[in-house]
Amino acid sequence: MNYANLRKIDKLYFGYPDIGTVLGITPASARVSANRYVRQGYLVRVKRNLYVLRERWDRLSGKELFIIANLIQVPSYVSLMTAMGYHDVTTQIQRDFIESIAIKRTKSVDVRGRAFTFSKIDSNLYFGFERRDELEIGPLYKGQGAEARESYIDGISKVLLNCQKYLAGNFDVFLVANDKYNLYPSIAERSGMSIVNQFKRPVLNRTERDKAPYSEIIFHLKNRK
Repeated sequence: MNYANLRKIDKLYFGYPDIGTVLGITPASARVSANRYVRQGYLVRVKRNLYVLRERWDRLSGKELFIIANLIQVPSYVSLMTAMGYHDVTTQIQRDFIESIAIKRTKSVDVRGRAFTFSKIDSNLYFGFERRDELEIGPLYKGQGAEARESYIDGISKVLLNCQKYLAGNFDVFLVANDKYNLYPSIAERSGMSIVNQFKRPVLNRTERDKAPYSEIIFHLKNRK
């Protein structure tokens, strides 16, 4: 049964690339399989492309639930009664109810019996986080010229080289990018990796509100032997 292979995913949460890897199928097929396993009760769908094993969901710790809450709406942070209960400021702890502060919108999300609520506040009140914009790889303000592309290749390559210190020898890496300048073959070369497969997917729900067609490529990379 394929579910036995899903249990090999040693992560709190995972998406289509992880499912595709352990089942030996494409990301598109992994999406179909994920939906089927949700209906069968084996997986819990937190949001699009974010899943948790049902057996793990039922025994998540408080801190793991906080991580899930932060992923449901980004950016956000656990606050209000939930934070007060965690720090023993109040005894009025609400079971299976996580309250967070956000700057995008107020909303409530029920995920298999657990309620996650997000209260919107003014962005001026959302502080305590140090911005490190200068560390962003490929920021918009650098443009798309030759120098910016070279900087992007160098930055992503260094990240991949650093990650390899913590990966198993026969690792699988999946990167999603709109590679209109064909930079990732150079990135793979500098990182000591090979692109073994590519999957093109359309992006239907963009942050930008234009109607222009847009697609991304899922790059499957492995260690170059």
